[in-house]
Amino acid sequence: MKLHLLCIGRRMPDWIAAGYRDYARRLPLECALNLIEIEPVQRSRNLPADQVRAEEGRRLLKAVPKGAELIALDEHGQTLSTRALAERMRAWLADGRDRAFLVGGAEGLAADCLNQANAVWSLSALTFPHQLVRVILAEQFYRAWSLMKGHPYHRD
Repeated sequence: MKLHLLCIGRRMPDWIAAGYRDYARRLPLECALNLIEIEPVQRSRNLPADQVRAEEGRRLLKAVPKGAELIALDEHGQTLSTRALAERMRAWLADGRDRAFLVGGAEGLAADCLNQANAVWSLSALTFPHQLVRVILAEQFYRAWSLMKGHPYHRD
């Protein structure tokens, strides 16, 4: 199983790229994390936010690996505890199917992404910069895996 992280945005600040890489490299091959960066829409004053969201949504959906279960990240989605994520990862590993996580850009995710997703997940009631979400997800996937395996990284 692979975890595909599809994110709007390229050329991240060094600290974002380093943070993501640090956690992604810790995950074993059985649940490898694959980052797919999608070019954001060039903004202009005359381009409404809903058009930006729609185009970026099309780009995200086009890049979803074939056969992957689609999970959208949105503030209105379901929240999971670390333990619940670990249990979900255990089920994903048993199922073996790839998972694709959609992270929108500055304008959020398009309705098409939310409607086509098998699940919608919220990381928090807080709002995070979309660039930071890739680091948070990588860390949480590693934390959930370490909890599943009894690794000392996660402490109760």
